[in-house]
Amino acid sequence: MIEIRWHGRGGQGAVTAAELLAHASINQGKYAQAAPSFGPERRGAPVQAFNRIDDKPIQIRSEIYNPDIVIVIDPGLPRVVDVSSGLKNKGWIIINTKKTYQEIKDEFGFDNAKLAVIDAKKIALELIGLPIVNTTMLGSAIKVIGGVEFEYLEEAIYNRFGNKAGAANLKALRKAFEDIIIRE
Repeated sequence: MIEIRWHGRGGQGAVTAAELLAHASINQGKYAQAAPSFGPERRGAPVQAFNRIDDKPIQIRSEIYNPDIVIVIDPGLPRVVDVSSGLKNKGWIIINTKKTYQEIKDEFGFDNAKLAVIDAKKIALELIGLPIVNTTMLGSAIKVIGGVEFEYLEEAIYNRFGNKAGAANLKALRKAFEDIIIRE
């Protein structure tokens, strides 16, 4: 089972990205869960979302405390939230940032993690026309996760966003998949 924790701020689409990943995984024949974790937070407050993906039924129904992968949508969150909390040893942190891999390593350490960086905001502005990076980060995530096929993501994205917005989001997802910088 792969367990994923998304970190974002209210309104950035972490919950939507987790739902899209779950729908794509289920449509592909896997078992998946997506769940948000927030209370009375307002737009801009830190939020989390969670995914579990497996080839067999998933019986766990709790938050994810020891994720295999952490996805950070908002590049400012590691300064206010311990995004690596509970991350499995040598688990992945995927972060949206215009900083280089080395700058992130120097600033935050993440010594027991594998790190992947992507300037998702730049891609989203270029291809979607808005600084909303959830589908762009989803493209980065599936590169790290592996095994999630584009055709199922395409179906989930078009169902969620419609034809015009779906096409733009899918382009951003594919570009992030190609451009992500991964170092183990």
